[in-house]
Amino acid sequence: MAGNTRVVVVGGGFAGVMAANRLTQRDDVTVTMVNPRPDFVIRLRLHHVVAGVHDAVVPYRQVLAEDVRLVQDTVTAIDAAQRSVTLLGAGSLGYDYLVYAVGSASAASRVPGAAEFAYPMATLEAAQRLRSILDDQGPATPVTVVGAGPTGIETAAELAERGHRVSLACGGTLGAYLHPRARRAAGRSLTRIGVDVLAGPGTEVTEVTRDAVRLGDSRTLPSAITIWTAGFGVPDLATRSGLRTDAIGRLITDETLTSVDDERIIAAGDSAAPSGVPYRMSAYTASCLGAHAADTVLRRIAGTPPEPASVFFGAMCVGLGTHAGIYQLAGRDDTANRMFVGGRFGARLKALTYRFAVGHLTNEARKPGSHRWLGNNKRRQLLEVESGPARAAADRSL
Repeated sequence: MAGNTRVVVVGGGFAGVMAANRLTQRDDVTVTMVNPRPDFVIRLRLHHVVAGVHDAVVPYRQVLAEDVRLVQDTVTAIDAAQRSVTLLGAGSLGYDYLVYAVGSASAASRVPGAAEFAYPMATLEAAQRLRSILDDQGPATPVTVVGAGPTGIETAAELAERGHRVSLACGGTLGAYLHPRARRAAGRSLTRIGVDVLAGPGTEVTEVTRDAVRLGDSRTLPSAITIWTAGFGVPDLATRSGLRTDAIGRLITDETLTSVDDERIIAAGDSAAPSGVPYRMSAYTASCLGAHAADTVLRRIAGTPPEPASVFFGAMCVGLGTHAGIYQLAGRDDTANRMFVGGRFGARLKALTYRFAVGHLTNEARKPGSHRWLGNNKRRQLLEVESGPARAAADRSL
């Protein structure tokens, strides 16, 4: 492509920042990143915001390359035909390529009373609001955390360590991804610091009131503050813009991360559904997909066919407060195995994940193109097992 190439990155999370940084490898590429906040949110530390031990933000100039233009605004629509995005503040931005990295958020719950009385924490603003409420109520106030994925587990552990009366309503299994051995170790750690772990049949929340939570087995838990970490959703920008998405709104792409509707739109992170079979959510995965999205753009600019994405993330790390953690190892099929590291060493490994997650971005800002990751030769087999309407387009890229 002759002349200067304009790339707009929508979203300033791990995927968006990594993509923007990596795109600065070429002097003839102008990179603009649009994000509603002036600072980078370390989203995997939002439970620390709730617990009052970390603010979970760093200045964008700490993680963003100097050549990236940051526009603090919100994209309200994508016009693929005109190759432009509409901004909430005013005006629009034209692009030659667009990287779609809008991230994820809490899904609206259909449980009666959840919308009125439960507090989400999937955004910085929601976590800050919850912190303020906890401070006003004091540690003796009964707290119920709904959802036993990593966010729910880590939030319950942090609050219990700081003296709060915490119940964890698992809705079935504690840490569903974990191997049973690691799950038992996590349960023991949580109980030791005072979390009342409610797992097994009948522990799904059926109603939330102002001061209680009702479970499927008819138990009622006193809960002055109910924290909702169950469910997952994504912004509906792609859907509203007429692009094909999966059932929850993730942009459907082929395996190169290119939209099945438009080769000028490339997606990365939680809001991408390659072949309709998205990768497991994590900051590391988002960073790798952001880097690959940039590589796809750069290859198209150079006139080189893009390659399929391939990311192997062979572990999940869950914090269990200050002094314990679970570092769960997994195979290339993304199934947890018997091997895990727990206790204090697990907590140290969890602390390293915070440092490395941001470090990957700063390293790429200083030396674009340097980020490397392991590929996953099991991805093709996973796609063969899964099925969906987006598969035909994806198979052509493999």
